Amino acid sequence: MTGPDLLDPVRAAHDLIGWTLLVDGVGGPIVEAEAYHETDPASHSFGGERVRNAAMFGPPGRFYVYRSYGIHWCLNIVCGRPGEGAGVLIRAIEPVAGVDVMRRRRRGLDDDRLLAAGPGRVGQALAVGPELSGTVADLRPPDRRRRVAAAPRIGISKAVDHPWRFLDPDSPYVSRRLPRRPVTSPP
Repeated sequence: MTGPDLLDPVRAAHDLIGWTLLVDGVGGPIVEAEAYHETDPASHSFGGERVRNAAMFGPPGRFYVYRSYGIHWCLNIVCGRPGEGAGVLIRAIEPVAGVDVMRRRRRGLDDDRLLAAGPGRVGQALAVGPELSGTVADLRPPDRRRRVAAAPRIGISKAVDHPWRFLDPDSPYVSRRLPRRPVTSPP
């Protein structure tokens, strides 16, 4: 099986649903992701390459890590051609590999639905830190086909109308369920 198409971030965010993401053997299938591109004012790459976002302009298939609100490390998979600032924010995974490790990292949380439901929780469950930026992402093919739905992105104030959030609507592990009137136009 070939890997997901990582040249277009919107296509990649859609196609990564169901792919297993591992960091040092801990992780699970991606169930929610958001696309960002340098032409998008909500993207960290909007306005060009800088020291803090340089990894986002690197080759596809690598990690871009940033700190959100000075608290949470968030994990992205770089997309696009080298020199193009694009990526996919991993918003949620289904905990499968290393669940006990994730529980310890999340301070004994016993509700597995909350272990990695949200980008900050993903970062904590996978022990994400700045040292991962630029390293190659460990992605494994899906074990089964999943439905994928599109919706507006979450937690941004610019380009809020872009339906660039993709999720498995059947998964209990997503950070936020679909809105009542979901956008149904996959890439």
